[in-house]
Amino acid sequence: MSEGVGAVRAGITGVGKYFPEKVVTNHDLEKIVDTNHDWIVERTGIHERRFSEPGTGASDLALPACRDALAMAGVEAGAIDGVLMATITPDMIFPPGACVLQDKLGAKNAWAFDLSAACSGWVYAAGVADSMIRSGFARRILVVGVDVMTAILDMQDRNTCVLFGDGAGATLFERLPDGDETGFLDIELGADGSGGPCLYMPAGGSLKPASAETVANREHSIVQDGQSVFRAAVDGMAAVTLRVLERVGATGADVKLFVPHQANLRIIEYARRKAKLEPEQVMVTIDRYGNTTAATIPTALCLAQEEGRLDRGDLVLTSTFGAGFTWGGAALRWSISR
Repeated sequence: MSEGVGAVRAGITGVGKYFPEKVVTNHDLEKIVDTNHDWIVERTGIHERRFSEPGTGASDLALPACRDALAMAGVEAGAIDGVLMATITPDMIFPPGACVLQDKLGAKNAWAFDLSAACSGWVYAAGVADSMIRSGFARRILVVGVDVMTAILDMQDRNTCVLFGDGAGATLFERLPDGDETGFLDIELGADGSGGPCLYMPAGGSLKPASAETVANREHSIVQDGQSVFRAAVDGMAAVTLRVLERVGATGADVKLFVPHQANLRIIEYARRKAKLEPEQVMVTIDRYGNTTAATIPTALCLAQEEGRLDRGDLVLTSTFGAGFTWGGAALRWSISR
């Protein structure tokens, strides 16, 4: 992304988050599958995560997060132009989860659609929203990362059920006033579809619709080749982080906060070291919430704001890697005052 003199800029002016109340610790999972707390912490960094109650939809988690983001920005729902929901677990295949959310919010003047890019969903959605605002197509877009991962977990698979949790993070993107030097500086998106078979859900789509057989075979749950995903994510997330830093003419020392996707603490640590960042420059939430897929980055941004780790003008760096394979990164000057 390049900018000219007087270029339009998009920034985040409000953030919000929501996690279910139910806390599930590693010790709780020891009672369900053959695993143990130390094994999970050593390999992932996760101590606990949040699980939704049965019958909870993505829009139920997203709604309070969106209301908080709008309240922070001082914007009414009727004043937003679009609702963009990044998710792989919408309330149902159709209508789009964003439309369900739009109705619940009362955002009567907004278009709405879902974006599916798995763990990279929020960064992909940020790229879309940023482009729409820069082009003049929209002025305010609510970008939500939300996933109810418990809806697609196989609780008999100890390799995957320990990794994920539920959550929602909302970010209001707005066109910034002329001369405002905060906002998005660079966004990169990428994909390699050959990695699709390493992380996927076998049934439930048009190729293999739901049937008694697919349900009996537990094919409506996550299937993952953990080693292949780990190797690709380690290299991919670190590489995109470095490329974004280079394009904005910054070094690790210039970054106030690195907000990476929260899939594995070892992946985060590798990216941190490659970018020459200190531990205190990194936002880590995986220990408390696990991998909430598209919700990890927006919820982490909200937590950072609440914890006083960000102030207006700070350089924020983020990167992600997910199923697809998909990846992305972004650099922005924070637009919200402490």
